[in-house]
Amino acid sequence: MEDRISFNPKILAGKPLIKGTRISVEYLLELLASGMKTEEILLELPHLQKEDILAAINYAANALKHEEVILIR
Repeated sequence: MEDRISFNPKILAGKPLIKGTRISVEYLLELLASGMKTEEILLELPHLQKEDILAAINYAANALKHEEVILIR
């Protein structure tokens, strides 16, 4: 699924995008977090596929796996 995510420093300052679009992973996650269902997103953005949305979720999950929390007292 990672092959559906791309980076281009000239688009959205290099944020992760759905390959071949200007749609960021962040934007898709915000739509999902707002309560939109996958089917609704696909109706609004018909050039996307369900696999693109799943790739965005997977990308975010993998990013969080490698997040490091440093507690400051």
